[in-house]
Amino acid sequence: MPGNALGIRDYRPRDADSTLALFQRAVREVAARDYTPAQLEAWAGDMDQRVWAHSLERQCTWVAMWGSTLAGFASLNDHGHIDMMFVSPEHQRRGVASTLLMTAEQAVRQRGMNRMTTEASLTALPFFKARGFEVVKAQEIERRGQVLRNFRMQKCLKKIKPVGKRC
Repeated sequence: MPGNALGIRDYRPRDADSTLALFQRAVREVAARDYTPAQLEAWAGDMDQRVWAHSLERQCTWVAMWGSTLAGFASLNDHGHIDMMFVSPEHQRRGVASTLLMTAEQAVRQRGMNRMTTEASLTALPFFKARGFEVVKAQEIERRGQVLRNFRMQKCLKKIKPVGKRC
């Protein structure tokens, strides 16, 4: 990809370490305005790299590249649920998350599904609301002794005839 062009490609096993590092930085730096340091550490602290890699490999996962730099990633499970979507602090507000979401929506439609879901953090809530997701339920989840607020959200899609491959 050219120097400053945004491109989306499928996740590769060798992306595991870089996506984990991006996730941890995004949580600690971008979500810091909405969560306490203890909550951030509970969310993005020590992670088992094998579990992380396995999670991304078993889902439909894409990475966003800004030239040769990892700018973000998103993962979608078989039920149309966006499990993860994170953008590096340096690439916020450049269309990375929007492009990843459009990629995920296209995959959901190609599977013949008419609904997407996610569990959005306080930080991500405005992004998803602006793109047609509605809050189904406010939640408090416990992680490593900390309670984190997030929101179960859904977006209804127009159903189209399934075509192409699974992801």
